[in-house]
Amino acid sequence: MKTVLIMGVGAQGSTIAKRLDEEAVVSEIRCADYDDKAIAEAAGPLKKAAGFKVDANNVEEIVKAAEGADLIVNGLDPNYNMNVMDAALAVGANYQDMASGPVSDIGFVEAIERCLKRDPEFEAKGLTALINTGSAPGIANVIARDSVELLDSCDSIEILVYDGIWTKKFIPFWWSPKTAFGDMAAEPIRFENGKFRRTKPFDYPGMEDFQGLGKRRMTDHQHEEPVTMGLLADKVFKGVRDVTFRYGGPALELAEGLYKMGLLSEKPIKVKGVEVVPMDVVSELTPPAPKYAEEIQEVLNIGLEQEEGVFLVRLKGNIDSKIVEIENYVNAPGLTESFALAGLTHESYYTGQGAYIFTKMLLNDIVMRKGLFPPEVLEQEERNYYLKEAEKLKITVDRTVKTRL
Repeated sequence: MKTVLIMGVGAQGSTIAKRLDEEAVVSEIRCADYDDKAIAEAAGPLKKAAGFKVDANNVEEIVKAAEGADLIVNGLDPNYNMNVMDAALAVGANYQDMASGPVSDIGFVEAIERCLKRDPEFEAKGLTALINTGSAPGIANVIARDSVELLDSCDSIEILVYDGIWTKKFIPFWWSPKTAFGDMAAEPIRFENGKFRRTKPFDYPGMEDFQGLGKRRMTDHQHEEPVTMGLLADKVFKGVRDVTFRYGGPALELAEGLYKMGLLSEKPIKVKGVEVVPMDVVSELTPPAPKYAEEIQEVLNIGLEQEEGVFLVRLKGNIDSKIVEIENYVNAPGLTESFALAGLTHESYYTGQGAYIFTKMLLNDIVMRKGLFPPEVLEQEERNYYLKEAEKLKITVDRTVKTRL
């Protein structure tokens, strides 16, 4: 029987806790957060859970909560990754997180490289640290690696996410507005011709013709996949030279307008003699994503303007000297169905449930590799297990392979 500490029981962490309460191999779930309400909401309804108030700035507090734990699931902001990793190594626990950046002290690529450099520490202690385990990154990485195995060589990988869910109650983002605006205003990273290159926020705009949906506008967006896939290009992606992540939807259009007006700037300005930070003002005025069931129900009661979305992983490469394109359309419940199935938003369902499968794999010894690594390093048998478990949660993949004659 195993003990799991979940650091951060917001939307994703609480989803994982709920699912682990059903796992036979789990005897104890420790729900840790700095927010008393979040702890009570996450741990209260569960049979195996207990709440722990922890300040993640203090490694000793994390270590105290983690004593005897077999696994630490890190659902916190990536700025806390190093602290939670330190605690996992101190108590001899396996480790899992959902994102590597952005962080406040170093650049995006450097933040991911810093995580990957901790591989020898975990390997030396016989521990497994699985990073970037949500939907994107997470599911996207598993699918990309699974597809690249069909190719003799890989030229490019594109990950495209279009979030077209818009409600009559103004909810522009389904995760933290502050985090969302920060991500939108950040310089995206492309892995281009074998090298990392920064682009401008909202760069490379273009219309993408999605199957069953039609043309939608997409732009570059900062994300982990181009970085980890670029760093592992020769090791697991058959020499891929180009990796991009692009995003689209009403929320992106809103953020782009605010960015062009200077309202996502972190630089203080004076307004009628008062110094303000535009990003702070916008983040404060933006309504938070609904987190609790009654909040989500209220949004649904008011109604939806539209409910559409796309998650596409596309690869181009060669098989037997022929040019091949592989498209993977990922299907998952939208907002209405996610709430009906699990009392969650579509964002929490995708990311939280996607992360939970990785958690299940770690607890049931499906992942045996030691050290620190992202999901694209998983082997064929492990990827097959993941995709079968995802199917049980109504997360499926439609794959087409097109060959140019």
